[in-house]
Amino acid sequence: MTVTQSLLLYAVAAGLLTVTPGLDTAFVLRTSATQGPRPAAFAALGVGAGCLVWGLATATGLTALFTAAPLAFEVLKWVGTAYLVWLGLKLILSKGEAAEARSTVEASTPTRAGLNAFRRGFLTNILNPKVGVFYVTFLPQFTPAGVQPGLPAGGYMVLLAGLHVLMGLVWGLVLIGATVPLSKALKRPPVVKAIDRITGCALIGFGAKLALSRR
Repeated sequence: MTVTQSLLLYAVAAGLLTVTPGLDTAFVLRTSATQGPRPAAFAALGVGAGCLVWGLATATGLTALFTAAPLAFEVLKWVGTAYLVWLGLKLILSKGEAAEARSTVEASTPTRAGLNAFRRGFLTNILNPKVGVFYVTFLPQFTPAGVQPGLPAGGYMVLLAGLHVLMGLVWGLVLIGATVPLSKALKRPPVVKAIDRITGCALIGFGAKLALSRR
């Protein structure tokens, strides 16, 4: 397989995976609907940063620890599960009035709102060992033997991870753009409350799926 063939096949496979509904999509959509495009963009950046860290770990061989050391996988899995369930319960137990007040406060401090969204997006990925296991099994399949002079396999994997992150950011912008025309309606307290309930249940579901997963 040549480098060109590798990139084309990877673009198709990674693109399909990017647009498949999942935790990242739900998180960015919820942030955009309830807080606006700016925090949602930071959330997408946080998700991308988490994926890039896992890509770098895969390229340097660190992710292989999860296949060689079951305890490391289990510890991170349960930490990630606890974080997702905590986020989910927090959203489910939130009140429409509290959500409205939160949006007002964060609107007055956009930098803080953006950083909080970035942190949540980053943690939802970095605390999910399944992302690391996915990269360690996915990226090598699209890495041609020998790659090309001056570009080692590790560097090529970083390139592939970077392309995946770029696709994720573009998809995030598409999701954000889809919510902008409905922003006023989506920020009404009853709607925010409903979105929080749905997203909270989804997060708990993803947490349960992670808890039941194996390497």
